[in-house]
Amino acid sequence: MRSVVLLPTLAAAVLLAACSRPEPAPEPIRAVRTVTIEADSAGTTYEFAAELRARTESRLSFRVGGKLVRRQVDLGDAVKAGQVLAQLDPQDLRLAQDAAQAALNAAQAQLEQSTADFRRFKELRDQGFISSAELERRDTALKAAQAQFEQARAQAGVQGNQARYAVLVADAPGVVTGIDAEPGMVVGAGTPVLRLAHDGPRDAVFSVPEDKVPMVRALLDQPGALKVRVWGNGSESLPATVREVAAAADPATRTFQVKADVGRAPIKLGQTATVLLATPRQQGVIKLPLAAILEREGRSVVWLLDKSTMTVQPQPIQVAGADGNAVVVAGGLQPGHVVVTAGVHLLTPGQKVRQYVEPSVVSSAPSAATTPVAPAGAGSK
Repeated sequence: MRSVVLLPTLAAAVLLAACSRPEPAPEPIRAVRTVTIEADSAGTTYEFAAELRARTESRLSFRVGGKLVRRQVDLGDAVKAGQVLAQLDPQDLRLAQDAAQAALNAAQAQLEQSTADFRRFKELRDQGFISSAELERRDTALKAAQAQFEQARAQAGVQGNQARYAVLVADAPGVVTGIDAEPGMVVGAGTPVLRLAHDGPRDAVFSVPEDKVPMVRALLDQPGALKVRVWGNGSESLPATVREVAAAADPATRTFQVKADVGRAPIKLGQTATVLLATPRQQGVIKLPLAAILEREGRSVVWLLDKSTMTVQPQPIQVAGADGNAVVVAGGLQPGHVVVTAGVHLLTPGQKVRQYVEPSVVSSAPSAATTPVAPAGAGSK
């Protein structure tokens, strides 16, 4: 009878044990690396991608229109002043020159005839055969012939120049950096045909955002205010001087173009370079490793360690910039604060932690085990 009473009790106990939740395992105490905040010095260096260009680059074009029949240089060719670069079909221009020359010859013949007539009529007037009014008419005809001759001579000069303009020559020594027209094309007067980078000083051309423009303008005409590192030339830097800052932003990129003079440095046109702009170093700033900072709810935060309780709490900070691989902190921290620098993504507010200790490497020589040796001559019985 007693066993029958105990069966329901045991069953109820088993059901209660099955329904009860197991207690959660305690959260592990994580090991973290820390650093104690100290006042330091920092200076920011800004880097901008630049292109090396000639100080003067001309877009050469014909002063008359026509069909391009010959181009005598290619991209990258070095040219001398006065060298022929391209030529138009000169046939129509030569015909116009011939017509102007014929008009000049006719005007010259008319002038000679008017001059001879004036001399004859002057003699007749002196002899009393004609009146002074008739001589005045001959004088007017001579002046008109003289004006027509001057006009024809000027027109012939213009047409001669037009014929010479069919040949495009380099106005300065340099390097051809662009080809805009090919033989067979009909180009108008002023249409760019070639781009010529003149020999001489070189510029490093780069763009800066709007908030950096005042800082760059303050360096105008200061020799060596910038450093230019040309790609492919190792770590060697060239001194540069800010020569020009654009007055308006580029409509597409909203950045301002800056030209820095690098003089006659032995560099190739079109090379890529890095412009370095270093600001003066400031004392009393706080720097942290980049790994110590994370983003939470759109804010930069770090984990502060309370050594009395060995717990961590998030602390918002203001980032001012970078100094090499370190982050410059503008606010939110004070010297003496202990900041977690590793393991920041695995922490929660109030979590207990322990400081990570580098394992010590202990080198110990293995000891040889001794085995008892039976006395000599002893045997087993």
